[in-house]
Amino acid sequence: MLVVTGTLAYDYIMDFPESFSDHILPDQIHKINLSFIVDKFAKRRGGTAGNTSYSLALLKTPHGLISYAGKDFREYREVFEKLGVSLSAVKIDKNAYTSTGFAMTDKADNQIWGYFYGAGDKIPELVLPKNLGKEDLVLIGPSGARGSMNFVNQCIERDIPYMFDPGFILTQVTDRDLVLGVKHAKYIIGNDYEIELIKKRLNKWEKLFAEKVIITTLGAEGTCIEEYGKKITIKPAKVKKALDPTGAGDAWRGGFLAGLKRKYDLKMCGQMGSVAAAYAVEVYGTQEYSYSLKDFQNRYRQSFGTLLEL
Repeated sequence: MLVVTGTLAYDYIMDFPESFSDHILPDQIHKINLSFIVDKFAKRRGGTAGNTSYSLALLKTPHGLISYAGKDFREYREVFEKLGVSLSAVKIDKNAYTSTGFAMTDKADNQIWGYFYGAGDKIPELVLPKNLGKEDLVLIGPSGARGSMNFVNQCIERDIPYMFDPGFILTQVTDRDLVLGVKHAKYIIGNDYEIELIKKRLNKWEKLFAEKVIITTLGAEGTCIEEYGKKITIKPAKVKKALDPTGAGDAWRGGFLAGLKRKYDLKMCGQMGSVAAAYAVEVYGTQEYSYSLKDFQNRYRQSFGTLLEL
């Protein structure tokens, strides 16, 4: 069984038509007071767990979704139920709002995020299904340090393999907990900046990384997957026109996990992630893209020159 954890959220996405760097004075960063006038705005479904689950649903990949949502979840629920995603393990806090993210992207695709956990504050109370074991996999998506470590500890105690995705919690998690999460993980995933930051915070990171699959996403330049010292380079899939990078990493995770679920090798899994991410960047929002399995297979063939069975 594949289990996806992380947040469910509503995202408020904004585009700033200039560069943040043009408005930040390096010698004045101790007293920043800035206003950015945006030219695009949208409210969208989001959250790391929701985005990854959406990607998996389009690829018809069975999985469990575990998270907390709030009293405003009805719209989100209706969409996911139509997609066939089981929400039986999604708990509802009737006294709080669903987690909410505020993202601003400049013309160079740099982003500034603000995040309110809301109902997501209760994620540390969640318990993984009792029937999980060594043949299963849990994606431990960012849920705040306490939420993520709650799932890490459960997986360690019960010997359940997991993919550790600590990027969004690196400003919160202690070095001790970061070492624990990395040490017992089967897969580590993050973008190039996050992976470098993890290395800087770990003593003897080479030893901790040695027996893991390390996945480093590189944005428009593709992905690097390292397994026992062997590097696999995944080029980006063909993109018609990139509009918004928000959620591309979550879509990539969905594509990759869909490949793992089908027992494909790491290269094929990475290429599936690349195709899923390509669809995500072509739209404004994290779950606004859509495709059929045939569409996905065609994009895969056009990008990598090989056939994909789904």
